[in-house]
Amino acid sequence: MNHIPFLEKLLDGVEVEWMALGEVTNVLRGRRLTRSQLSDGASFPVYHGGLDPLGHYVDSNRPANTVMIINVGASAGTVGYSFVDFWSSDGCYCLEHANLLNNRFVYYALIGHQNFLRSRVRVAGIPTLDAVVVEKLEIPIPCPENPKRSLEIQAEIVRILDAFTELTAELTAELTARKKQYNYYRDRLLSFEEGEVEWKAFGDEEFFEVASGGTPLKEKAEYWDGGHIPWLKSESCNNQPVHSANNFITALGLKKSNAKLLNEETTLIALVGATIFKTAFLEFPAATNQNIASIKSKNTMVIIDKYVFYYLANLYDKLKSEMRNYGMLNLTMLRQFKIPVPAPEEQARIVAILDKFDALTNSITEGLPREIELRKKQYEYYRDMLFNFPKPEASAAAGT
Repeated sequence: MNHIPFLEKLLDGVEVEWMALGEVTNVLRGRRLTRSQLSDGASFPVYHGGLDPLGHYVDSNRPANTVMIINVGASAGTVGYSFVDFWSSDGCYCLEHANLLNNRFVYYALIGHQNFLRSRVRVAGIPTLDAVVVEKLEIPIPCPENPKRSLEIQAEIVRILDAFTELTAELTAELTARKKQYNYYRDRLLSFEEGEVEWKAFGDEEFFEVASGGTPLKEKAEYWDGGHIPWLKSESCNNQPVHSANNFITALGLKKSNAKLLNEETTLIALVGATIFKTAFLEFPAATNQNIASIKSKNTMVIIDKYVFYYLANLYDKLKSEMRNYGMLNLTMLRQFKIPVPAPEEQARIVAILDKFDALTNSITEGLPREIELRKKQYEYYRDMLFNFPKPEASAAAGT
């Protein structure tokens, strides 16, 4: 769709005026509550410094369908919208205006200016967005001299964008439900009673090869410059297959360090840091640093590598809970872990089922994540198109 004829048809010859928010709205700052005033049994969400409620309060100071802009903290400059009555603290600006504007229209207009608002946040001390920045921000208002027609145009824009937003929300809710279902079936498929199947330790060298990686010296340019060997850090471990690398080393760097070139279909597990106990499944040959351990089946006719990955990924919550006081995992500990080994055909069946669930819930090339990403891109395209109103040169620099 060509956006110029579409906008022309929507506007039907009416003029569009760009007006500063301070001219058409009141930028209100709320009142802070103490934590002792918050109550789990209260009805009204309290917003301060973020779009997740700080808690709940027995009263509200802002009505439903209000546009908010966070003004302090890491989320300063973020635009939000509340469908329910709520309490606005002093860390949250709210926009109050007359009948000239559709609240939802203002919200969509401001979403396109979030990067601008964030760029104007004062970062010395506590990040803060000044009210004057919001008041000077300009938004387009179709034929403000004819409020009835203006609101009709605004409502049509809102209708289109709400449809995309609602569809994305439905798909996201479906994805959440599917992930819960996936986790349930994965747990069921990978649960075995002692004695039901044979269990083998990763330290059994007849069946497993367990190793850690290494890091070539950073000061040696010849170990890094022009490298073509993928090299992974522990941040690559996220309980999912890994398909690409951000860092590369040379053949000399591999040779002169403890790094090892691992075959594809190798299971990785993070040994330290924020991702400790998280796994990855290599979809390509690569090396890793010393913060990752690798596990490779020596006989895939007996133990399937993808089965090993799924079993360890399913252990993540248990390991994190039981070993939360450990600062790190090492190879000696890892070799003591045992894995149930059902018949190869049963392993293959489990892998096939979990592969389908994984594609549905995690894949960015298929399944629900891909569909959600496409809908988000469509929404952004139409939002930009629908707000591509002609703008006078004098104000063109404001809010960009």
